[in-house]
Amino acid sequence: MSSLNAKFRRSHRGAQEAGRRELISRSLQSAQHCLEDQDYGTAYAHYLLVLNLAPELKTSVKETFQFTLFKWAEELDSLARIQDLFNCYEQALELYPNDEVICNSMGEHLFRMGFRDEAAGYFHKAVKLNPDFADAKENFYRVANWLVERWHFIMLNDAKRNLTYLKAIENAVCSGCKSVLDIGTGTGILSMFAKKAGASSVFACELSKTMYELACDVVAANNMDSDIKLLHLKSLDIEIPKHIPERVSLVVTETVDAGLFGEGIVESLIHAWEHLLLQPKPKNQDVNTKDYGQVIPASAIVFGMAVECKEIRRHHRVGAQEVAGVHLPHSVKFFSPTYAFAGSEETVEPYTTEKLSRIPGGYVPLTEPFQIMTVDFNNLQELKSLAHRKSWKLSQPVIEGGMLDAIVVWFVLQLDDKHALSTSPSEETCWEQAVYPVQGLPDYSVKAGDTVMMEVCCQDCYLKIQKISFLTSECGMDCSDRDDMLGLGNEAELCNALASLQTTSEQDGKGQVCVLESTEIALLNNVPYHECFRAAMGKVLSSLNPSKDLESMDIDRHGSGVNIQESQNKSSSDVVPDPLYVLDVSEGFSILPIIAGKLGPVKAYSSIEKEQHQAVLNVISEANNFPKETLEFWLSHLEDENVVLQRPKSDKLWSIIILDVIETSGLIQQEVMEKAAISRCLLQSGGKIFPQYVLVYGMLVESQSLLLESAVQGTEPTLGFNIAPFINQFKVPVRVYLDLSTLPCVPLSKPAELLRLDLMNPLLNSASREVKVQICKSGQVTAIPFWYHIHLDEEHSLNTCDEFSHWKQAAVVLDKPLQVQVGDELVLDVQHHKSNISITVKQ
Repeated sequence: MSSLNAKFRRSHRGAQEAGRRELISRSLQSAQHCLEDQDYGTAYAHYLLVLNLAPELKTSVKETFQFTLFKWAEELDSLARIQDLFNCYEQALELYPNDEVICNSMGEHLFRMGFRDEAAGYFHKAVKLNPDFADAKENFYRVANWLVERWHFIMLNDAKRNLTYLKAIENAVCSGCKSVLDIGTGTGILSMFAKKAGASSVFACELSKTMYELACDVVAANNMDSDIKLLHLKSLDIEIPKHIPERVSLVVTETVDAGLFGEGIVESLIHAWEHLLLQPKPKNQDVNTKDYGQVIPASAIVFGMAVECKEIRRHHRVGAQEVAGVHLPHSVKFFSPTYAFAGSEETVEPYTTEKLSRIPGGYVPLTEPFQIMTVDFNNLQELKSLAHRKSWKLSQPVIEGGMLDAIVVWFVLQLDDKHALSTSPSEETCWEQAVYPVQGLPDYSVKAGDTVMMEVCCQDCYLKIQKISFLTSECGMDCSDRDDMLGLGNEAELCNALASLQTTSEQDGKGQVCVLESTEIALLNNVPYHECFRAAMGKVLSSLNPSKDLESMDIDRHGSGVNIQESQNKSSSDVVPDPLYVLDVSEGFSILPIIAGKLGPVKAYSSIEKEQHQAVLNVISEANNFPKETLEFWLSHLEDENVVLQRPKSDKLWSIIILDVIETSGLIQQEVMEKAAISRCLLQSGGKIFPQYVLVYGMLVESQSLLLESAVQGTEPTLGFNIAPFINQFKVPVRVYLDLSTLPCVPLSKPAELLRLDLMNPLLNSASREVKVQICKSGQVTAIPFWYHIHLDEEHSLNTCDEFSHWKQAAVVLDKPLQVQVGDELVLDVQHHKSNISITVKQ
């Protein structure tokens, strides 16, 4: 009987196995048919079944499974089925937990949806799985800049700042503060200072998931994980006794930005005094410190100064009324966001930041430094009154004539009675200064003896300096943003204008308000850029449309050799020529379509998205006597805005396509070569892509600054604590937004051409190249700054490194400095992948 049962079981297992193989075979066939029919969802389900039934097939179907997953994920994304999308990736990662391609793709979806912490984890894992996976490396470098901001490296390398905090914490702990809470701990360095000083209990909170996990690793590596309790919380969410057992006697924090209050220090300290700290020590009483609470920093003094600065001016005020032949009407009022939202209910940072000691062109103080305000962080009532305090007025005499471009602000952080840190532009500091650009005045020229006036308030956790104006010394005339200048009575009306965005004529007495990013204003002020485009576009258009057919052209006032005037009056029998089609897909606000439209019978298309910017471009085109049909907005013609590059009409092709090749950060735009490949197929015979090619230039330099800004340099600056290996996981090899003209560095070679990116002739491109560079000065090579010569054609080019450029520069920072001698020859291996340029020195 038992032998019969065994035989039956074997027969049953055999039938099961045959059924399994049959199901697997059918599912694979069905999956293939679904792929042919582009039914990716059903194909994905079949592959899931196959891989769960037959794990041994993982290797053979891996590539097809990946393809199916990615296509299905794209479809789910377009349908906004986000949860289903992530479920698919989780299922895929259960099957292929160590697949770098799937990890990277999951990270890309997360990043697009704003989950930067989570995206970083997947990118980081993909890079660890395959260090040579270029897509994952580029993604990780981009997200690392968001997650671990570059100032972490600079501050941790600032030994003076670290030592000052350590001494202040030691003083507090020695005087009786034994329980410590570190708010916004970052890497955990202040918590470790507190433990080293002898605090009996130390707590630290950090909201960023990435920084919290990094702090956990740092604290453990320094053998303090049993002594410091780390909380992945915002300090406002900490409760007693749920998170910490009782009130602490000391709060340490450095949640301050260049404008002092922008990181929320006031709100967090109000909450701390009310819920987490012991009561403050009574004034002028000799009592035991351990029974009372205190805060480091204890207080701050905020200072300001009016300055003239060409670099700030060109990023916040449009300086010309005519750009490359295009008239900018007085009715259009351009502002950068710092001014335009002064009275808005929306919380917008009311200042920009600059390291004034390194700003191109420098700056000129127009007033003496003056005190704006003080704040006592150990006084709860003062902190609570800040947000409700009425605005107050300040005035300061002008000591040096010039252009009133900005009020710059810095502060002295008084950690305790003996220790202070200054963020002054005259100090050697890791800090930048807050910059409040002056906008909206009829005149900006001040003379010695004039008086600069402003209004100060603390609102939305920001220090705001607004209504900046000046009184002249002669007659006391008030040069402020008067109603008759803007046609807007106050900030509230300005915000209403921003909201309604109705185009108005000059006769209405109302201005068309246009808010541009500071980089867009700098672009509008870049006259050589627009003149160069005008000359190059005119050359192409004149070659495609004989001069007798052109209406009017005045291409180049600077000797391009093309100057075609209005053609003679045509008789009524003359045939009106078909227009030439020009597409501008450069990012942000651009007047290039209007410049093109002034060059003859052209149909110019702008890819501007914002309604406000479209309205302003229409006002500008009307002021330049454009027929309405000359300028159109391309996105309104598209059924799918994701497919921007397509024919202007079914039977027409483009004469010119303008692409954005270089980001203002100094990097190459993502997917620009792919866009160029599509664009080449959409050009008429003789049509051109602008730019036609780009040359990348670089040179070898020695720069201690770039090293300090890119990675923590060992344990010395962090006073013996082991932090560098952990935070340096988030270092990126390329530093962006550099100003090469003021970068502290010593050139060790002459500039050399590193790479050519040809948008018109792809056969001239190479993804990698070896370049020999001669050393002209002995030293240590620490970095390779690079920039671009953007060639619209052979005669017209732009240098992203010149003084008018709205572009910044970038630099590859070497992992290890390289000692070189005069006469040495180094070989650089230059690689280009998507927007990423990697440069390595071959030994």
